Amino acid sequence: MHAFRIRSVVFIFTALLISLPILALIGSWLEWNAVSAQVLKELAQTVLPDYLLTSVLLCAGVAVGVTVLGLSTAAAVTLFKFPGQSFFEWALLLPMAMPAYVVAYAYTDFFQFSGPLQNFIRSTWSLEGRVFPEIRSLGGAIFVFSLTLYPYVYLLARTALSERASHLMEAARLLGAPLFRRISEVALPLARPAVAAGVALALMETLADFGVSSYFGIQTFTAGVYKAWLIMDNRIAAAQLATLLLVMVLILLQLEKQAQARMRFTSSNSNAANSREAQPAQLSQASGFALATWCGLLVFLGFALPIMLMLKPLLMSETIIPWQRFLEWSFNSLRLGGITALLAVCFSLLIAFSLRNKADFFARFISQLVGLGYAIPGAVVVVGLMLPVTWIQKQWPETHVGFWITASVLGLIWAYLVRFCAVALQSIQSGYARIPNSLDDSARTLGVTGLALLSRVHAPLLKRSVFAAALLVFVDVMKELPATLVLRPFNTDTLAVVAFQLARDERLGEAALPSLALVAVGLIPVLLLSRAMRQTNQN
Repeated sequence: MHAFRIRSVVFIFTALLISLPILALIGSWLEWNAVSAQVLKELAQTVLPDYLLTSVLLCAGVAVGVTVLGLSTAAAVTLFKFPGQSFFEWALLLPMAMPAYVVAYAYTDFFQFSGPLQNFIRSTWSLEGRVFPEIRSLGGAIFVFSLTLYPYVYLLARTALSERASHLMEAARLLGAPLFRRISEVALPLARPAVAAGVALALMETLADFGVSSYFGIQTFTAGVYKAWLIMDNRIAAAQLATLLLVMVLILLQLEKQAQARMRFTSSNSNAANSREAQPAQLSQASGFALATWCGLLVFLGFALPIMLMLKPLLMSETIIPWQRFLEWSFNSLRLGGITALLAVCFSLLIAFSLRNKADFFARFISQLVGLGYAIPGAVVVVGLMLPVTWIQKQWPETHVGFWITASVLGLIWAYLVRFCAVALQSIQSGYARIPNSLDDSARTLGVTGLALLSRVHAPLLKRSVFAAALLVFVDVMKELPATLVLRPFNTDTLAVVAFQLARDERLGEAALPSLALVAVGLIPVLLLSRAMRQTNQN
């Protein structure tokens, strides 16, 4: 009975924690009056068409970009042998470590009209005027997002292609189909669900972004929510824009779930490794060099070049590096990331444990609710949290709820948990999938039940999954920008916020240090993922 009460309290608390931002946004539409109607009418006549058109064009461009880059590289390293293939298998994941806004900072100075690249081209070939289009534009944003988000498609498509139905490929070969036709009509169609899932993930990241859109001056929904709340000081407009953005994200989330469901029907064969068609095709020297060049170009543009461009102003700047303040920013980021990771892991462990013991409707509903959080953009979470806080503060000023949420780290950690509990839960559930239910039955036979089963039997077997969950949440918190920018207390700047503010002020030399620190942190899960993939291939 005591364990049941603990479980109920944890579930109710988690449900309120995750659902409050969404319920608050829906509730904002219930306050419909003449003022609300006028605000919506003004939005529809002024900024809303631009927000909608820009967001749609941005998503369309990014969808094409990540599909072309991700699918082409996945097919290259999976289906063909070429120089450097084993290196590119994991190196193509490196752009995942680069926050999109860091790449935007690096490329702005390099590609702009007065930047070193255009100056070099004009002086070398005696040209005048602009050589490249303006980087701070919709096309520049598509370029940046495609370079940093294509690994989502690459990772899923590569897995699908490596597990392709080799017997179908073999049957096509016996029927006389050439290699190109077998790949285009057999292998690649099997990767369509994986590509769709990867594209949906990339588009959710695109819609949730604030750093790139704000720095490039693009009128997206996320930037509009931020402006409506902080600049226009109009919570109704912010809530309505946030609701529209949430609807777009939920549509993408549903498409991603449908794609993931279709991936289960991808045919695989236990003897695929022994099949002739399961082995990469040997290419000619020229074709192999072309594929190596293509893969190397993506790694260079998505990872190596941005780091070089950030190191240059850092090393050449005459400004004295504020090491003491850098340590303070780092400490704030580490502290927030550590606290959030610990809380997210604890909540996720209890939810996953309850699902394993008794997967009733309530438990499944809570898990789905938690899983929804990662798809909610940070700007939407902020508006959803601040609406009820503002209402409570107006009704009961003596409670000081607004102070505790905005003048301490409580509100910020709350927003982080709403967004990133899903990451921890998914990792821990993956760990539970590898633990046979027979262990639970044996433990219960010996009298080990309840939370003792979790601490004495499950916990030792979940160490790697728990570590991975904590690490992923920690890195996501370190890179989170919109929620941190709005909810951080005074004198609690993080690396992400400082990098954005310095880059916005065109102080790229000073922005380089916190930006590179974020890249270094982001490299940790990418390298661990690459190592796991290499071990899987060896086995």
